[in-house]
Amino acid sequence: MSRRGVGKQSVVLLTQQSPLRASLPIPPPVHCLNKSFSTTASLLARKGKNKGPKPDQRIALLRYALQHPLTPRPLRFSRNRSLRHWTIHRAFQLHQANVRLAQTLSLEKQYRSMASACEALRLMDSDGLTEQEREQLGVKSAGAGPEKGEGGKLYRVAMEKKGIWEGVPIEYARAQVDTPPRAGWNHAWTR
Repeated sequence: MSRRGVGKQSVVLLTQQSPLRASLPIPPPVHCLNKSFSTTASLLARKGKNKGPKPDQRIALLRYALQHPLTPRPLRFSRNRSLRHWTIHRAFQLHQANVRLAQTLSLEKQYRSMASACEALRLMDSDGLTEQEREQLGVKSAGAGPEKGEGGKLYRVAMEKKGIWEGVPIEYARAQVDTPPRAGWNHAWTR
């Protein structure tokens, strides 16, 4: 056979049996027509359970919650009642916003108060006097020599973190999550 004949035959085969031709639909394989897509039914039949596939518990729970007769119907109001409901709802939202703002302002006030108290402690020496008060009173510090930089001792003592880890061991620290841990408490643990 010549090369020209092989080329023509392959072109003819490609044009007649090409899956890209729109005029001739490609039939599906015969073995796929009588089988289901999922293997779950056949696996259950093998095990001897003729109950069918097990329903998903999550879907059943959602159906129960959404279609249960005790679920209240959605609110359908007349125009006046809807306006009244919206007004009350908006007033409650404004009240909640005011409460949150008051809490935030209270926390900010507490923080500023603590910051100013810490700054006052930082400026005091061990006698409880600041540098300006010493100059005004004309009092010299007890340690006039190398202890001149003794200011801030009360602040350092106040900021010490002694004894804060004596309760629950730090190894038990756990991130705050919505679910409980797998193991509740290890009673056999020792330091």
